[in-house]
Amino acid sequence: MKTELEVNSLKSFQTELTRFFLAYKFALQEVETKINILQEEFKLIHEYNPIEHISTRVKSPKSILTKMLKKELPPTMEDVRENIRDIAGARITCSFVEDIYKVSAMLQAQHDIEVVQVKDYIASPKDNGYQSLHLIIKIPIFMSDHMEKVYTEIQIRTIAMDFWASLEHKIYYKYNKEVPEHIRVELKEAALQAAELDRKMERLNKEINILKENEAEPTLLDSTPISQLAKYFAQLPNLNHND
Repeated sequence: MKTELEVNSLKSFQTELTRFFLAYKFALQEVETKINILQEEFKLIHEYNPIEHISTRVKSPKSILTKMLKKELPPTMEDVRENIRDIAGARITCSFVEDIYKVSAMLQAQHDIEVVQVKDYIASPKDNGYQSLHLIIKIPIFMSDHMEKVYTEIQIRTIAMDFWASLEHKIYYKYNKEVPEHIRVELKEAALQAAELDRKMERLNKEINILKENEAEPTLLDSTPISQLAKYFAQLPNLNHND
């Protein structure tokens, strides 16, 4: 039978482990809230939504353990917190490459977000063709008895980049990372084609925006001087007046 000390130690460890994962869950909730607010504000101001999709995930204990062994980390919570910085992950999918940098700039401008690292795999793609913008941030979360800053990774991609990365991941998983050379070459070519598609769609989008601006008809606010508008509104009946 387990002694009382062993039972208490086990309960203590279970509580610590539960709070460990809760911290990352709460961090992702904070990130999602920030992204949703920025998205709504951007739509209101620019009448355009730069974000197509948002997804989040917390790494599984198995994935964390695998990374611990790979990094040869001591088996302590603190070492894991400090050295594995993608336990909490958010992925933002945008329509166009320029939207990636807009969303990144808006997130980095948040005063309570600490930007730890930026990896621009769009300006400098990986050797296999992978493209994405990665942000490693620290975001504060408030527990019942303390505040802590939690590492979170944010990946921002276009739809084409995300499609390519998802297929590449499936192929590598199927071959257990031992992918034949000719498939590697074709994947790299597909990545280049996806990048060209992004550039083409961005050019088309800019051209359409220019046409829309040229064809837009002036509204009452555009064509009426401010002084005349003020005089007009002053002459309106008081809608709050009760007869």
